[in-house]
Amino acid sequence: MKKLVIIALALVTLNGFAQKKEHRKMDRNNTSELRQDMNPNDIADLKSKKLTLKLDLTDAQQKKVHKLILDQAETRQAARKANKPADGEKRERPSKEDMLQRQNLRLDAQIEMKREMKTILTAEQYAKFEKMKPREHKKRGKRGENQERKHNKRD
Repeated sequence: MKKLVIIALALVTLNGFAQKKEHRKMDRNNTSELRQDMNPNDIADLKSKKLTLKLDLTDAQQKKVHKLILDQAETRQAARKANKPADGEKRERPSKEDMLQRQNLRLDAQIEMKREMKTILTAEQYAKFEKMKPREHKKRGKRGENQERKHNKRD
């Protein structure tokens, strides 16, 4: 009888873990789709409001940051549309030259964004802004390391 109870408990527990994992994947897919449906103005509104809360921006600074983020979001949307395959076409991997060009454009845009933010923000605000960014990159790095470990275990 005890063995039967333990087996039933194990099955229920495993089933619960499987459902949680599916739920997380579904949330990621939904947020990705929601982001794609957002227009550049909505993106700029959200990002500028988040920065206003974190950096305590003035109204003038908020307007300048909003315009800067709006320009950035519009160029990203245009790039996405240019890279999106036409209906019926299969999506192909970009060549090494294309990837290099895209990365250079992305890095140039980041450099320009940093320069503009430096002119808009005070020294104190800019220091906070700089501290905000490395956290995101650390998370990405950890995620990448975990994926590499998984691949190495398989080999």
